[in-house]
Amino acid sequence: MLEQSEIQVPIIKSYPNQSKKDLLDWVAVEEPLEIRLIFGEIDQRQEQSLAITMRTPGDDFELVTGFLLTEGIIQNHKAVQHIRYCTQVKDKTALGNVVQVELTPDIVIDFQKFSRHFYTSSSCGVCGKASIDAIQVQCNQPFPLDQPNFSASLIPQLPQKLREQQDTFHYTGGNHACALFDQQGNLLLLKEDVGRHNAMDKLIGAAMRRDLRPLAAYLVLVSGRASFELVQKAAVAGIPILAAVGAPSSLAIQLATELGMTLIGFVRNERCNVYTNSHRIIWD
Repeated sequence: MLEQSEIQVPIIKSYPNQSKKDLLDWVAVEEPLEIRLIFGEIDQRQEQSLAITMRTPGDDFELVTGFLLTEGIIQNHKAVQHIRYCTQVKDKTALGNVVQVELTPDIVIDFQKFSRHFYTSSSCGVCGKASIDAIQVQCNQPFPLDQPNFSASLIPQLPQKLREQQDTFHYTGGNHACALFDQQGNLLLLKEDVGRHNAMDKLIGAAMRRDLRPLAAYLVLVSGRASFELVQKAAVAGIPILAAVGAPSSLAIQLATELGMTLIGFVRNERCNVYTNSHRIIWD
């Protein structure tokens, strides 16, 4: 399946001296991705559309796998029997933008409950307590108290390593990125997308498909701010440390505090702010 993460478009570029020039500029591609599930007992298989997300094409199977995990549909990649692009679409322009996932027969899906959870996630600024309670139910494994340990002097070095590997951002300046680091500062995985939550799902899905879980030994760095949704997804995946180049939100801090996650913000210019659970940081 041909995947195009950036395209060129014509622009008029202006300059300080009021002159202008016709140029071509690279922009990040944004297209809808529909996720369809096949589920149920062998003799009662059903197919139903689960969600549509706006994403940058590429790593779609990782995106879908990570999404199913962080939304509580599956617990591990073994629950996915088959994953493929759907060719049975009425609109041929949708080819490559519909993914069909066949789950093992033991997976039970309450679509009504899922819809309520979806609303809770999108409304977390209004009903934060309800959202946090819902996430705590999904995070059934507590984070290790004594690991991983990351040096306070190492963490500010990670954004540069992330930027060096952001291929799509290099051309477009329009994509978010999530990267997985080990305790020595080695970059293990990096994923980009126009949506920060999609980039996180792609990263988690890639880690699952490569059998890197559990992720309790690693740190994830995001290129923008740390939102409630990113903390939620990291927590469900079992990631104990989430660091962000930008600022965290108040609800992100509250959720990280209650779950025992280490949340770090403003990782740049040789410094960082540790907002929660600083015991995982080694102060040199």
